[in-house]
This record gives sequence, structure tokens and C-alpha cells, in this order.
Amino acid sequence: MSREPHPKALRAKSNYHSVSVKAALAIVLFSFAAHAQVTITLDRNTGAAATPAFRFARVPSPAKDDAASTAKVELIAGTVERGSAGLAALTDGRLPGNEDEPEANLFFRGDSWGGRFRIDFGAVIDIGEVHSYSWHSDTRAPQVYRVYASDGTDPNFNPMPGVKVDPTTCGWREVAFVDTRTQEGDGGGQYGVSITDKTGSLGRYRYLLFDVYETESDDPWGNTFYSEIDVVAKK
Repeated sequence: MSREPHPKALRAKSNYHSVSVKAALAIVLFSFAAHAQVTITLDRNTGAAATPAFRFARVPSPAKDDAASTAKVELIAGTVERGSAGLAALTDGRLPGNEDEPEANLFFRGDSWGGRFRIDFGAVIDIGEVHSYSWHSDTRAPQVYRVYASDGTDPNFNPMPGVKVDPTTCGWREVAFVDTRTQEGDGGGQYGVSITDKTGSLGRYRYLLFDVYETESDDPWGNTFYSEIDVVAKK
């Protein structure tokens, strides 16, 4: 199985409808997985509504003491851009002060397909919610990714599946596919995504795997500025 070449193809194959996400408008999408109903809530702020506080209408603001803050984040595939803050930016609780602050975001090398990284909590936890945040003035703002989860106990478990490996064939379960791009292509702004389940639990897992895609390939600058990823344990 080879990695799908570009998110434009993913958009066509997705079960989600293309939507126009306007400022301060939250769109709720549903993804049905085995034994679960996953809800994906998308929020977008533009103009004066986009501030360093990352306050959204429906998606919670980033937290500093979530389960990911003490987790290990490891690169599996792709190349992190030298000018970015690197993987540490995803869980350090530090948010960018404006829409173009490379040193406060993770983003992958220009003119590349994106990347894969894994979050390891060190032990199995009950995951209640996953939130992701991004901010940029142009096509580096929208988020396009798949997230997988595993408890690491499958006999065929591969902790570092490369880009030619489908994670679902080696001990991972796909949790959600996220695509916050708009039909109009006016992608700039601040985005918040919340992934939840109607039961209150996405499952008991030790690992999350993010397969991140570029938002466009018309120029070299299609890799998203990811500001933070929060993982909230079920209480």
C-alpha cells in the first residue's frame, strides 16, 4: 500500500462534504468507526477574532497540562523544516503570538508531502478528546491529517510504519480524517479541531499516530503551521 499522493485526491475520496468554514463558525462532522461514533468539530477564526488566546466558538482553547504535555513525540517519516520549532512545539504549551511565527510552530519541509509523527504516552490511557490548532495567513493554516491509535499489544504492531505502510495493517486503528480546507481556497486564519466520541472515550491507547498532508502543491508552501496538539484523558 502506498501513501495517497496528495490531499486533493483525499478530498475526493473522503466521506466528508466540502464545506465553507467562516469566521467563528463551528462545523460538526461525523466519522463512523468500529464500535465508535467519532465527532469532529471544526472552528475557524479570521481577522480580529484570531488572537494568541486561540479562543473558538466550540473548540476548547489549548491547554498546558493535558496528557500530551508529558508525552514523547517522535518523527516517523518526512522532514521537519529547519526554520520551524520542531516537534516540541506540538506539546510545549507555547502558542504563537501572530499568524506568521515559524519558531512557534511545527511544519514540514517546503515542497514536500508532509510527514508522520507518533505521540507516546508511556502507558495506556483512556483518551477522551484530541484537539489540534494551527495559524497562518495563507494555505499553511488549514489542517489535513489522519490520526491513528494503538495500545501496542497487537502481535503485528509496528510502532513506526513508513509512508508505504498502511497503519491499519500493523496494529493501528484509524480514529479520524480531518480536512479543514474550504472550497473557496481562502485558507488563511486560525483553526481549531476537536475529535471526540459520543461515549466520552475515543478508546484506551498508548500511542497516537498523525499522518499529516500538505494542503496544496501549487507552490512549495503548502505545509501547515501546527501550533499545538492537546490530548485530554477521560475523567
